[in-house]
Amino acid sequence: MSDSLEHSLVTLGSHGAGIWQDMLTGLEREALRATPNAQLSQSPHPQPLGSALTHRYITTDFSESLLEFVTPACNSVEGTLDWLADVHQFAAARIGDETFWNSSMPCQLGDASSIPIARYGTSNVAQMKTIYRRGLSHRYGRPMQAIAGLHFNFSMPQSFWSAFEALHAKTGNGSLQSAGYLALARNFRRLSWLVLYLFGASPAMCRSFLDNTRGSLAEFDQDTLFEPYATSLRMSDLGYSSNAQSGLAISLNSIQDYVDDLTAAIMTPHQPYREIGVEVGGQWRQLNTSILQIENEYYSSIRPKQIARSGERPTLALQRAGVAYVEVRCLDINPYEPAGISASQCYFMQALLAYCLVRESRLLERAELLEADNNYLVAAHSGRAPDLELRRNGEPVQLEHWAEEILQAVEAVAETMSGSDGPHARSVREQREVVQGHTETISARLLREMESAQQSFIEFTNNLSHTHRKHWLGLPLMPEARFDLLRYEVTESLQKQQSIEESPQSSFEDYLRSYYAVKPD
Repeated sequence: MSDSLEHSLVTLGSHGAGIWQDMLTGLEREALRATPNAQLSQSPHPQPLGSALTHRYITTDFSESLLEFVTPACNSVEGTLDWLADVHQFAAARIGDETFWNSSMPCQLGDASSIPIARYGTSNVAQMKTIYRRGLSHRYGRPMQAIAGLHFNFSMPQSFWSAFEALHAKTGNGSLQSAGYLALARNFRRLSWLVLYLFGASPAMCRSFLDNTRGSLAEFDQDTLFEPYATSLRMSDLGYSSNAQSGLAISLNSIQDYVDDLTAAIMTPHQPYREIGVEVGGQWRQLNTSILQIENEYYSSIRPKQIARSGERPTLALQRAGVAYVEVRCLDINPYEPAGISASQCYFMQALLAYCLVRESRLLERAELLEADNNYLVAAHSGRAPDLELRRNGEPVQLEHWAEEILQAVEAVAETMSGSDGPHARSVREQREVVQGHTETISARLLREMESAQQSFIEFTNNLSHTHRKHWLGLPLMPEARFDLLRYEVTESLQKQQSIEESPQSSFEDYLRSYYAVKPD
């Protein structure tokens, strides 16, 4: 542990353990709806789940078949996971014999054109959401957008920021809180490869994902492609990647830099996207021809976030009110957990993000940002390769050695959060066991068990998904108040969508022009 980190922990510790209480965690879990025989569901978003446009807890991502479960931000891991479990249980009873496909890589897809793009209704806001997704399909292909992940939203309570002020004077570039979250994000970008190594769970995929070609992957069996040392093909250049975005280096050094860089990407045309066209033959193909249609198209392992007002762009929300929380976007679905993530993973992520917040965080310049991105891809493709080397400040370093160094420091932070035998420290020690080779990573276990069972990726994951379906359907009834709230939200969301559609609407062209017209200051 560095002297500066030790000083930070001592200073923060003088304010008492209470500063770590009431951390807020929210989860957004994506899950494809799959038929009993592991085909992608072709049915519309089930009406018993409410309106995907306005439901607070159950919506869709790219596809009609790609559910997204959203929890509120809760001040305990148990509270967050209880919310996620209740939403799963509620939805499982309302999708017939379909399963939640419990993997980041998709089930059997068939022809790419058969992947249904999400629909949200006839209003302008609904059309914009659908056209944005249609643009993604033209830019990256529908199979890539059928990949599922889990987003981890994290924020610290005001009591922490009051103590944090003893370490850092306010800057002229915004609030201490915003500067702190950006420092966290910079540090996380430097070491996000570690999350792929530990929690990556997509070393294999169905051949249908690559249109039944093999590409650069090895054959696990006639239906399954894989890389022997991969951790997260979802986060590799075979999954969530973009050639157009490969040259982007969105700065996390200040809110203004971040906003300026994202705005430039939204305003900069990209020739291949010009060739797609915008409105062709009376149908909108995409929102614009720029590198990014909107801010959400930017692929990153972490984003600084602020809750946006209705119709407000994310960059404007950041400029208006600063950073309220961070969103980690590189967690694969854990196939062994019915909800896609375990309590231990949540505690570990809290400890890791707290470490990123309290350790020193120098500005992240382009060369180091590109180095971090390269480490990320190497870990995604080959993270479990023996003696694998990454680059740190231009110098080679073995992944295991660097990981152990990081985890030692994270464990010190974790012990201040809930004690040496608390859930945070225990979760970190579990991952140290993984790095030291005493316990398998999720990706290694997955490949080993597929091989032992002599099952393809589809067979193995389908069996797990059916097991989890039985779990959700077999649970005792959730608390009545929670059930009533979720049932009320179905009716309320459908009524809200109807109200939006019945309200006066401008032309979609005027609506879109107005959306982009307001520029960040």
